[in-house]
Amino acid sequence: MLEFIRQPWPWYVAGPLIGLTVPALLILGNKSFGISSSLRHICASCIPANIPFFKYNWKKETWNLVFVAGILIGGFAAMQFLADPNPIRVNPKLVKELSGYGIHDYSSLVPKEIMNADALLTLRGFILMVAGGFLVGFGTRYAGGCTSGHAIMGLSTLQWPSLVATMCFMAGGMLMANFLLPFILSL
Repeated sequence: MLEFIRQPWPWYVAGPLIGLTVPALLILGNKSFGISSSLRHICASCIPANIPFFKYNWKKETWNLVFVAGILIGGFAAMQFLADPNPIRVNPKLVKELSGYGIHDYSSLVPKEIMNADALLTLRGFILMVAGGFLVGFGTRYAGGCTSGHAIMGLSTLQWPSLVATMCFMAGGMLMANFLLPFILSL
């Protein structure tokens, strides 16, 4: 059984399992799926400031914090007990392209040449980690939710703003991957 769980699951198994969280949350408690709102709940519970954005009954959303804690615990458990001992497989075409940018280490999910403490002090690392993180956070707040909330929950409940947001996420991802990322990696 453990060997079955260790293997990557195909999209036609994992996708429906993720998709089933939507009706489960709606049926079990009329709850909406989304991760980005949990940061607001954490701030509202931990920061006793007089900021209007954080003044609401965050205790009603405790389930969301438990859900996020489960994701963190599940990720840690998977990393500790279910990690694949084999090296990460990268498409040979991608290896060839990335080697042109000086990226050769694929021992983790993110190449160490661009995501480490030393790289943070370079222009390329600053753009990827700090500016990129800011844009993700700003975009999530501006769009009123993250990709999981809009693409999984919003689309399944036929919300027009979620369709627009998901199309923008996809367009932005394609623009970034095909045009901006190669430019940033060449810095």
